[in-house]
Amino acid sequence: MASKIDLSRFEKKIILRNIKPEDIDDIIALNKVCFPNMETWKREELESHLKHFPEGQFCVEYDGKIIGSSSSLIVDFDEYDDQHSYNEITDNGYIRNHDPEGQNLYGIEVMVHPDYRRMKIGKRLYEARKDLCRRLNLKSIIIGGRIPNYHKYADRMSPREYVEEVMKQNIYDPVLTFQMMNGFVLKRILINYLDDDAASHKFATLMEWHNPDYLPKPRRHYRRSLPVRISVVQYMLKKIKSFEDFATQCEYFIDASANYRSDFAVFPESFTMQLLSFLEEQIPSKQIKKLAEFTEDYINLFTELAVRYNINIIGGSTFVEEDNSIYNVAYLFRRDGTIARQYKLHITTDEKRWWGIQPGDKLNVFDTDCGKIAILTSYDIQFPELARIAVDKGAQILFTPFSVEDQQGYLRVRYCSQARAVENQVYTVIAGTVGNLTHVPHVDVQYAQSGIFSPSDFAFSSNGVVGECSANIETIVVGEVDLEVLRRNRNVGTVTPLKDRRTDYYRIVTDEK
Repeated sequence: MASKIDLSRFEKKIILRNIKPEDIDDIIALNKVCFPNMETWKREELESHLKHFPEGQFCVEYDGKIIGSSSSLIVDFDEYDDQHSYNEITDNGYIRNHDPEGQNLYGIEVMVHPDYRRMKIGKRLYEARKDLCRRLNLKSIIIGGRIPNYHKYADRMSPREYVEEVMKQNIYDPVLTFQMMNGFVLKRILINYLDDDAASHKFATLMEWHNPDYLPKPRRHYRRSLPVRISVVQYMLKKIKSFEDFATQCEYFIDASANYRSDFAVFPESFTMQLLSFLEEQIPSKQIKKLAEFTEDYINLFTELAVRYNINIIGGSTFVEEDNSIYNVAYLFRRDGTIARQYKLHITTDEKRWWGIQPGDKLNVFDTDCGKIAILTSYDIQFPELARIAVDKGAQILFTPFSVEDQQGYLRVRYCSQARAVENQVYTVIAGTVGNLTHVPHVDVQYAQSGIFSPSDFAFSSNGVVGECSANIETIVVGEVDLEVLRRNRNVGTVTPLKDRRTDYYRIVTDEK
């Protein structure tokens, strides 16, 4: 009697799945077979695809061998020019411009091994893209398709005429005909799309498949869609007679900021040193301890001002005594009455020598009704690791209250603040003290030119300055930043430092207590 047939001996499984890192060498080999006369994928490009949009990268495996693949990214196609190139839409092959909040799936590559082109592998890959489009509720799939048979007709037809003949089915084109059969419609003809596509004479067809299950989402308006108005107080240290005088001077600036309808008012570092002008203490260590006695008064004052004037306040910083140690602490007073604080992490030599200031041990990122923010007090902004950690935690604005005695100190704060804005694609704000307290020991002449800074790109001021004060006078500078413009710049800016970091080569590791 014949034994039962083992059907597994006859099975050759075909599997459609997402590409994995271990598939990269096989994908590159497939690319060389499919397009022998064109530039092939680089390993780092495919690794970037998997980093930014792994669910958009598919392959077909047949009997253990990869015989087809496709790559895609999400874009908001309205942001791109009608006559874009392949390199522009793919960020030179790295898809770092992938926008998870975009509306369109853009297909950048489909490959099928020549020996397996009668098995509907391409159709399977297209159906996988359509399923992904439906699952993510994207508006459409857009592709820039080659017209590889055009070179046979280029001497007697324009690209438009050739495409029309293919659409009438008078001419067969392996790519365009296939796309039409899969429900894609012509939008326009692209010129200079793919530099190494000699067969298509660098022309391509822009094709679109509309998702019939798409549920329209509220359309984002990019024109000042998430504006945040900031008032920066350049605060004058001058003699006062009481805490009430200090409160009056602070309220004046809060009132002015509220009249400008600002979302934030920002005060300088250690501006509460002004209280020393009526405390009559000469010894530095005792000065700070006396100043720390006003911490609760300071907190009560700014909490009440934030609520009464409906404005978020970066309350500069003040000196606080905890467990017999003195800290330089910056406070966030939200307009809903809640309070948060950030201890200064890097302490200068003078702070240690004269006042015995101790460092904090944690960097916080705070939620507000105007985005996520962090406070890097004075010296802290000069350490690029802190800004990068804050931005990685979601910070969109970095506030830097500062207090320095000379122009060199000011320029260190300013240059570093602007560098952090460029490096991290983030807004930075610096607020400094001016004036002097001639009768208070160890409170030197102050130097400041406070300002608001942005990344340097076409979406912002070319010099990266949103607004700045005149130097060394008591005043306010008011500027408006847009968090939606910032978000878009991080995705599709001229350069995208956040996305382009070599995290395979370096990274920042924290050891927070």
